[in-house]
Amino acid sequence: MNPATAAVTAERLARYDRPGPRYTSYPTAVEFHDGFTPQRYLEKLAEAAARPDEPLSLYVHLPFCAERCSFCGCNVIITRRRGVAADYLRHLDREIALVAGHLGDRRKVVQLHWGGGTPTYLTVEEMARLWDTLGEHFDVQPGAEVAIEVDPRVTSDAQVAWLRTRGFNRVSMGVQDFDPSVQDAINRYQTYDQTRDLHLQLRERGIESINFDFVYGLPQQTPASFRDTIARAVDLRPDRVAVYSYAFVPWIKAHQKAIHLEDLPPREVKLELFGIAFELFTAAGYVQIGMDHFALPSDSLARAAQTRTLHRNFMGYTTHPAQDSIGFGVSAIGELGGAFAQNTKKLTRYEEALAEGLPPIERGFERSRDDVIRRDVIQSLMCNFHLDVRAIERVHAIDFDAYFAEALRELEEGPVAHGFVRRTPDAIDVTAEGRLFVRNVCMAFDAYLKRHAGEQQRFSRTV
Repeated sequence: MNPATAAVTAERLARYDRPGPRYTSYPTAVEFHDGFTPQRYLEKLAEAAARPDEPLSLYVHLPFCAERCSFCGCNVIITRRRGVAADYLRHLDREIALVAGHLGDRRKVVQLHWGGGTPTYLTVEEMARLWDTLGEHFDVQPGAEVAIEVDPRVTSDAQVAWLRTRGFNRVSMGVQDFDPSVQDAINRYQTYDQTRDLHLQLRERGIESINFDFVYGLPQQTPASFRDTIARAVDLRPDRVAVYSYAFVPWIKAHQKAIHLEDLPPREVKLELFGIAFELFTAAGYVQIGMDHFALPSDSLARAAQTRTLHRNFMGYTTHPAQDSIGFGVSAIGELGGAFAQNTKKLTRYEEALAEGLPPIERGFERSRDDVIRRDVIQSLMCNFHLDVRAIERVHAIDFDAYFAEALRELEEGPVAHGFVRRTPDAIDVTAEGRLFVRNVCMAFDAYLKRHAGEQQRFSRTV
């Protein structure tokens, strides 16, 4: 048994495998509310404009897919009508210009991410139009992280060539699983050859970092089939790999009802699946990053993890932190001056708001001082498996043990007692055995979870 799962007995697995956040933000998006209005967002943009020298992070949501994968938890629009995307880009142009106009001279960008959906659903001409619009209003800095999510089934040679000429240096492609029976169960048919060929094209074009996404816990997955999938990935040797726990949330994503609970691997098998990924990737020289990523030691993500400068936001783990981020497109989330802002998820409402000259903000949240303190604790644990207690005390002028007395009791009774966490007066460290449960560790510091105790389930399970 490998170190990732060695200390996890059936009893402990049952105790810790419960619904919990992934902590791409704190507070999490379930706390967002419609009291955060478009007008308040404009005020936050004005505040951000007063910090012209600080860099920005930009996210652009491109929601279109030709077909729906039944496992998917993303906000997507399924259509084969090409004109829908062209109309969407016209509204994106308007939103980008509107937001940039309220940012004054604040234009420096150190992180740009195109996500979806399927960004390569767009034609090369449409991608170029979006790039030009962004370039008209923002200044992507030398050395910036410029990333895009691609689908090997639809990404063309011409698109790959275009990405390279525009300076994209991070490409992430969904794989999920190479096994045909799993692909059939999730309505996503993608051959190994399609993945390999696109990977080789990206390498030939000199793309700096290539990421594969896998999901464990999908219907029809077995230890034997998943071992074969991961072994084939190791042979291709991408720079980074994400191995996500399947978020089965049919009460949120109705299309997931096509997947039946009885077809999903039980928690013991799901744990074994992650253990297989851990075993094969680490044996091949990859370093575990956070709770669900692996990277080659030469990759900037691994170097950031080693120096404890890794960060986490709505785009995942990153090495280019920016205090403020802007989200463009339906459902996109940004963060400005301690406030989260999310666009409407409905395309019609998105278009209507922009036609009225308003940002299409649907909801958001402004953090309190307590939120900021807890955010810093949770981010440190999620990114580095380590918390410098004295640093938190210095930065926030608190007595850590007194401020977090309840959380520390919870840790002592659970993760510490089970060997998943080591605690000293100066630090909290998540052990190798406890990394799979880092979400559970962070949940002890989450002030909102207890407020929602007994309510309808909101999160996927932690294992």
